[in-house]
Amino acid sequence: MAGPSSDPSASSGGDAVVLDLDGHEVRVSSPDKVFFSKRGETKLDLVNYYLSVEEPFMRAVGGRPLLMERYPDGARGKSFFQKRVPKGAPDWLRTIVVSTPNGTTSNALVAHDMAHIVWAVNMGCLGFHVWPNRSIDPGHADELRIDLDPQPGTDFDDVRAAAREVKGVLDELEMVSFAKTSGSKGIHIYVRLVPKWTAMEVRYAAVALAREMQRRRPDLLTCEWWKEERGERVFVDFNQNAPHKTVFGAWSARPRVGAQVSTPISWEELDSVAPEELTIANVAARVEAEGDAWASIDDRLQSLESLLAWHERDWASGLMDAPWPPVYPKMPNEPPRVSPSRARKDADPDGDS
Repeated sequence: MAGPSSDPSASSGGDAVVLDLDGHEVRVSSPDKVFFSKRGETKLDLVNYYLSVEEPFMRAVGGRPLLMERYPDGARGKSFFQKRVPKGAPDWLRTIVVSTPNGTTSNALVAHDMAHIVWAVNMGCLGFHVWPNRSIDPGHADELRIDLDPQPGTDFDDVRAAAREVKGVLDELEMVSFAKTSGSKGIHIYVRLVPKWTAMEVRYAAVALAREMQRRRPDLLTCEWWKEERGERVFVDFNQNAPHKTVFGAWSARPRVGAQVSTPISWEELDSVAPEELTIANVAARVEAEGDAWASIDDRLQSLESLLAWHERDWASGLMDAPWPPVYPKMPNEPPRVSPSRARKDADPDGDS
């Protein structure tokens, strides 16, 4: 990848590189620090990667709050999640107040422009986890995100098959969907929405879709929250749409030694894509040659009405809400938050029949 000398807007001072980005000088300290050990890519290589995919990256995550996954010593080093922009950050950084499920608030970084992204990379951010709303409209989630999570006994071919099934149902509902690799073992399917529904409503829609997928393909897909009930199936993780939940961002580099990228793909290449081979070393060239698979994601924003009708149908039939993650308070119409095996044990502690 190109070094600082190839960029006329960059000047080096000591062991640092200073980039002129979006009207701001952004300092990249220790630019030669190795972040990804498999091929030896450095902090500056990661910066240059993001700058090379600026247009598709900002189309996917621009204007959204970010949770930073920081690895100061590179992939496989010590890490932590940081929702709050630290003290001493530049005064030009755009932030927004976000909440955790328990109501704690913090000032989160906004993906306002590439200066903000490079600032975060300099802080050792090897993963951007993105909110499903724009910072200018925090009350409405404008993305439905379907996380297809392979379970033990399944492989990426199963995930491909699962993705085709989900797309087929969304096609029936005339909902335009877009796919990306997770950067690891799964696939994420996105539907960009008209910004009129709350995060709670989007989660209701995701639960309804996940339940419908299990009804149609119980051999392949599961919506069971408890791992003991999933079997060797692909889990449709509806809780990635819970309020305050973030998902690993499109075009973001994973904190893996191979620098794999969560890469948007076209539906036509689903059968041929090799997620492990999509890295910061080649994704920019791929975009230059083939374009952005999500280039039209904002052309026609989608409606949730069909999925919310399924949600109302399910609740009218007597189904309760699906379980929530443990960090959330008890929610209305939620079933007992205990695994089935534990519930059986508590009901019959002596094992009597």
